Amino acid sequence: MNIRIHRGTHQIGGCVTEYEYDGWRLFVDYGEELPGGPKSGDLQIEGLTHGDISKSALLITHYHGDHIGSITKLPEELPIDMGKVGREIQLVLSDHLKSVDGIHQEMLERLQHANTFEAGKMFSLGPFSIMPITVDHSAFDAYAFNIVAGGVSAFHTGDFRTHGFRSKKLPEVIQKYVGEVDYVVCEGTNVNRPNATNDTESKLQKEFEEQFKEQKKHKKGNVVYLSSTNIDRLFSLYHAALRAKCVFLVDAYQKRIMDIVTQQDPIWGKSSLYRYGEYEPKVLMYDNGEFLVTDEFKDFLNKLGYVLIARANPRFDHLIARIPGEKQKYLSMWGGYVEEGNEAYNKNLADSLGNDYKPMHTSGHSDMNSMREVFRLLHPKALIPIHTDAPEKFAELFSDEWSVILLNDGDSVTSS
Repeated sequence: MNIRIHRGTHQIGGCVTEYEYDGWRLFVDYGEELPGGPKSGDLQIEGLTHGDISKSALLITHYHGDHIGSITKLPEELPIDMGKVGREIQLVLSDHLKSVDGIHQEMLERLQHANTFEAGKMFSLGPFSIMPITVDHSAFDAYAFNIVAGGVSAFHTGDFRTHGFRSKKLPEVIQKYVGEVDYVVCEGTNVNRPNATNDTESKLQKEFEEQFKEQKKHKKGNVVYLSSTNIDRLFSLYHAALRAKCVFLVDAYQKRIMDIVTQQDPIWGKSSLYRYGEYEPKVLMYDNGEFLVTDEFKDFLNKLGYVLIARANPRFDHLIARIPGEKQKYLSMWGGYVEEGNEAYNKNLADSLGNDYKPMHTSGHSDMNSMREVFRLLHPKALIPIHTDAPEKFAELFSDEWSVILLNDGDSVTSS
């Protein structure tokens, strides 16, 4: 089997990996490059972007833009496979954004014909056997893949972590469905970020609950900025608001995403996290393109207290300004979005937050000690780092136990 990294050996976004055996090609992810980072532009890859694709397919690990965002550039006849719930979430997201960005209309059309797979159910492409393994990430329904062909196995981690709500079963799942492998093609997002926040999602949820209760005592509302597709965080805040006896406010788009998840069987068993409690989230109403704020609505919020899930746009800014009383704002996203000079700086988000906010977040990616424990379960012959801007640091950390193969974009490894 030949493993080629077309992009991602020295950057975090836009990774493209190819597994080839006997003329068959299995690709994993085809996303956008992150703003401010290195740019290689549109790739030209035989069997993916052009040429004979009759023996090719593309696997998507999850719906974040740096993993799925460029699939509209691929030939329509190329098979694309992704998780069922992840596909549904991306369809809602693209439907919401299609009037703002024409790419999302194309994404809607492309995903109508995508194939879906289920965790723990093996499927095949030619000589490849593919086992999808659900992993915990800041995207819901995210996957790793154990890919086997010609007697060689490669575990492609995708983006993952071990400190989320759904992480505890990962060792059991690896033991049951994967076992030992020859290669681990592994994300290394946090390898050069020792200060990345890796508190557990459970701890963060408890801290939010305490904040909501405290602000309620002082008649202050709570406004939380987070990605609407960070499903675990969204449901975590919902249940924290319930326990704090506050109204949980979302717009219709956010409610649609939550409904998708509650209507599916929870991925890691019958978790109460993905079920509604004594009341469902309250959906904000519209009036002439703005959120409706009536005297009755104001009294309702003042009486019970509230947690509002917000986004950085004028509609939410106007809503927050029209709700009377003091508010505590929180940033439950990566802090780089509001750091001036950072490549990912978002002025709209920074302006909406202002200066008086609390950062409350935890990373969607693994810390290095936890990653080592995962490697020990898989017992690979070699590690291949991708999705990292510091591959040399990755090698320094892990070469004491495993061979680490450092590649440049376009390089490959062949094993028989």
